[in-house]
Amino acid sequence: MKDSETPQPLITLSHVSMGWEGVNILEDISLSVNSGDFLAITGPNGGGKTTLLRILLGLLKPVRGTVTRHDPAMRIGYLPQKNKIDSHFPVTVTDVIHSGLLAVKGLNNDERERRFRETIAMMGLEEHAGKPIGQLSGGQLQRALLGRAIIAGPQLLVLDEPLSYIDKRFEARLYELISELARTTTIVLVSHEMSAISGMANRHFIVDHCLHECTARHHGVHVDCDDD
Repeated sequence: MKDSETPQPLITLSHVSMGWEGVNILEDISLSVNSGDFLAITGPNGGGKTTLLRILLGLLKPVRGTVTRHDPAMRIGYLPQKNKIDSHFPVTVTDVIHSGLLAVKGLNNDERERRFRETIAMMGLEEHAGKPIGQLSGGQLQRALLGRAIIAGPQLLVLDEPLSYIDKRFEARLYELISELARTTTIVLVSHEMSAISGMANRHFIVDHCLHECTARHHGVHVDCDDD
């Protein structure tokens, strides 16, 4: 995003809190995800990172506060953590990637097939197209899920631990893909491994039940909810 441009909000969280059975997971979170942003989010296990993403996606409703999606028709791509996926479900790599187009209207069969071919090649999974996902390695399944997330050309791409299980041979390519996508797509990314990815982001956050926007030098430093 150019400095002269006025940020256009896509999703706004205002004083959002979330918890279960009296335990606070997130407390008084306010955040605006703007068009053109690349948000990098880190924090300790159990600090609420995935819960925050699920609220942004509309998969969870907060117990307090408001969530505003400024364009209800906005296309969102989501890469969940691999361990949230039932790898025994009887679907193939082709099924998984194609499913990213289910909600997209107005595409003819030729266009759907063109997007599929481009995406599966981008993920390096052509030789595994017909395999059930239960026969894939963790890295291969992660790539299939990433293909599903990007095939529709989302306006907002949400990535939860995208480096998990990725094999080293594909890791460098993943960095290239994310860098390419960031030119045209708003990205919200959660990862414990921020060394390479954080350099692409224009905004950095630590989530430890509260939310703190910080500069790169703060990464790895504990931030209390009272910090400004």
